[in-house]
This record gives sequence, structure tokens and C-alpha cells, in this order.
Amino acid sequence: MPSTPYLPEHDSLDQLLDAARAYCGQFLADLPELPTSRPDPQLQPAQLPEIGIGGLAALAEFDAQFRNLLVGSAGPRYWGFVTGGTTPTSIVGDWLTTVFDQNPKGLTGPGDLSANIEAQSLALFRQLLNLPDDFMGGFVTGATMANFTGLAVARQWAGQQLGCDVAREGVRPGQIRVLAAVPHSSAIKSLAMLGLGSTSLENVRSLPDREAIDITHLTELLNQQPGQPVIVMASGGTVNTVDFDDLTALVALKKQFGFWLHVDAAFGGFVALVPSLAPRLAGWEWADSIAIDNHKWLNVPYDSAVWLVRSVYAVLQVQTFQNTNAPYLGDPMTNFSYLNMGPENSRRLRALPVWLSLIGYGRTGFRVIVERSVALATEFGQLIAKSGFLQLEAPVRVNVVCFSLRHHRTDATWLATFQTALNAEGQVYLTPTVYNGVSCLRAAFVNWRTQTEDLHRAIRTMTTVYQQLTEAGTDNLRIDRHFL
Repeated sequence: MPSTPYLPEHDSLDQLLDAARAYCGQFLADLPELPTSRPDPQLQPAQLPEIGIGGLAALAEFDAQFRNLLVGSAGPRYWGFVTGGTTPTSIVGDWLTTVFDQNPKGLTGPGDLSANIEAQSLALFRQLLNLPDDFMGGFVTGATMANFTGLAVARQWAGQQLGCDVAREGVRPGQIRVLAAVPHSSAIKSLAMLGLGSTSLENVRSLPDREAIDITHLTELLNQQPGQPVIVMASGGTVNTVDFDDLTALVALKKQFGFWLHVDAAFGGFVALVPSLAPRLAGWEWADSIAIDNHKWLNVPYDSAVWLVRSVYAVLQVQTFQNTNAPYLGDPMTNFSYLNMGPENSRRLRALPVWLSLIGYGRTGFRVIVERSVALATEFGQLIAKSGFLQLEAPVRVNVVCFSLRHHRTDATWLATFQTALNAEGQVYLTPTVYNGVSCLRAAFVNWRTQTEDLHRAIRTMTTVYQQLTEAGTDNLRIDRHFL
């Protein structure tokens, strides 16, 4: 039988890399004009070839099948959710991450440079956000796992207050209280994954016309069931209006009641870079755990986020995440390993795109990105206020604009129809929400590519879509023709 190579590769690596570079370069050149949405793809069933066709041919097949179905989610007018882009330096970092193919583990021993790169990246990250060095940290996939990690250690801490090892013994319903006003869905999902139960959350009243904790109501709740451990989940920037809980007041209550303070600052944490906005985070340096996304305002590729937990809880963190049946990993308390500090044993070197970005752009570069995003959101809010058919539902506090259809504020069906028609145009992508009982749309600005012209294009598209829907129905509302 003739010998055959294990991988039937018909192309040299240099050819493949050159082709991939050219392909990626063209995609990035096209990105500003890529549609922000497309119709649902009608794909043919996949058929695995018996003999591979090689990398170049596979790339061509990908291009033929999928290229015209991709959307510009990394582009300048994809404002749904809070989706960042990818800076040139972060793209290089992600390519290198793939080439190096490291799995960061311990800080000592042969082959552990990648873990040291992660530790150095975390040090740079803390410096960027002016957080103290007594926060340990690690890289995970996104805000969900960053919240999960912080809350997992909080759960272990709560068990310690009750005299039990929750990681080993489990948690009983009602053992641990969790309080929050406007938590993100990822934090609630984390409660479900941790066995605390998503329905166990006790809702704290929000301040009038705000998404921030009513401190008076929280104090009343804390005075109930004395002696029971409590986890308070605070918002470091809500997704509807980028509102911030009063972290200074929460820290004062924490000293009085001794609860665990977790701050979800998925994208709002980066306002620490802007002197006029940084006071909104005052006190977060005293939190017990913090969750922050990097693939939002840091504009690194998916997936990347950071958990931060105070080093005083290192033992609790190891109890939570240690590999108890893997003696070859060594003593987790004497041989530091990220494998015993977070939920994943196998991880990419997600720190590298962050390291290159922080060194490449510095504090000033990222401050400019945040400031520009805030300025664009403010300008977009002004355009909405002048449109005649759109209405701001909340002040533009930072970088998210929450607005409704002025004459259809109580009609969720009308807004859903408008959103579907708008997104189908492919010029701008927005997601729906409900704020103060009103059906709204959200526009989140974090992408470094967004320009003022993108705002005007979005307004023109919304005006046209609204006019078409109005003329197709019985509603004869006038729209300012200035926007057409």
C-alpha cells in the first residue's frame, strides 16, 4: 500500500497564510459597507469529503458558500447589544494567539511563559482602570463567565459564613440571599449555573426614573434575616441607559452589614479612563469581585473578558475551582495555576491581544475611543430629539441611546415591525428593550470605527422605513422631510 501523508495538504503554509491575509484584508476593507443584517441563510446540508481538497480550495469553498452571508457585526453601524470591533493591533494579537497555541497554566516551570504573559496583561489592565494590585484576575470568554467566576467565589464565601464547603457539599435553596436592582441577564444566568437559582434573586427597588439601586430599600432588605450571608450584585453601567449604582454608598453598607459586593462593569468599567465619568465608579476598588468585558470597549476580538477577585479570597477561589482529582497538577496552594482559579482548564492565550493593544495604544488611545463613543452617543441622542418621530426615553448618560417611536410608545407590535423592517435594510442594527414599561430600541456605541456620518445614515434609514410603514397603513403622521 503506498504511503500517504497524515494530512493531505496540497498547499504550502506560506501560500495559505498569504491567501488568508489577502482575504482578511479585503473583508476589513469591505467592512464599513457590509450589511448589518441579512435574510436567514438557506444552506445546503454539509457533506464531509472522504479526501480533503486542501486549504486553498477549502478557503475558496468557504468564500463561495458563506462570504456573501456574513454581516458587518464588527462594523461601524452594528449598534445592537454592546458589540465592539477589532483594532488592527488586536487582530495581530489574535493571529499570534492562534499560531502560538498556548494554554496558560502556572507561573513557574518550563513552558509557562504564557501564564506570565497573562499575569503581566492583568497588571497592565489594572493600571489602565486604576484598580489596586490586590485584585487577582484571569481571562475568560465573556461577561457571563466573568460574572460566573466572581459569583462562584462569592457563593463559596457565603458557604463559609454558614460553616460549609459549598463547592463540595452543594447549596440548599434559600441558604444564600442575592440582591440586585437591574442585573444583566448574564448575572442571572450565572446564578442558575451556580445552583443558587435564577429565581432566588431578590429585587431591590430602583430610584425613580433610574436603573440604580435605591439605597434606602436595600438597607431595609439587609436588615431582614440577620445572620444570613448576602451577595449584592451592583451595576457598573446598565445596558439600557448605562446607569451606575452608588458604589460608594454600597461600600459603606458593606462595612456595616458585611455582604459580598460584586460589580458587573462589563463595558461601563472603561469610563474609568475619562476624568469626567470616572467618579461614577468611585468605590469599585473596594468591591470583592468585578466582571469586565474586553471584546466591547477594548475592541479586541471575541471572546475575551476578565474576572477580578480580591487576593484575600485566594483560598476560597481554589476551593471553588481546583482540580481535586488531578494530582499531576500539584498542590494548588503552593503551585499557582490558572487552572485552579477559574472555570476553564483549557484556554487560549486570550491575554495576548489585550497585551499588544495596551502596549500599542496606551491609556491615551483607549481614553480617546471611550470619549469618541460618548460624544457620538450624545450626538445621536440630539438627532433623535430633533427627528420628530423618535423620542428619547432616558438621558444619554454615557454611550447607549434608549429611544422609542414617539407616536407608538405603547404599541410593542408597531415597534417590533419597525425594528424588523429597519434591520432588514442592513444599514444599521439595533436591538429592542423595555424601559419604564415603554417598548424601546437601543443603540450602543463602543466600536472605534464609528463616525458621525454613520449617525446620519442611520437617521436617514430610520426616517425612510418609518415613512414607508406609515404610508402603508392608516397612520398619516408627518415626518420632517429634512431627514429624508
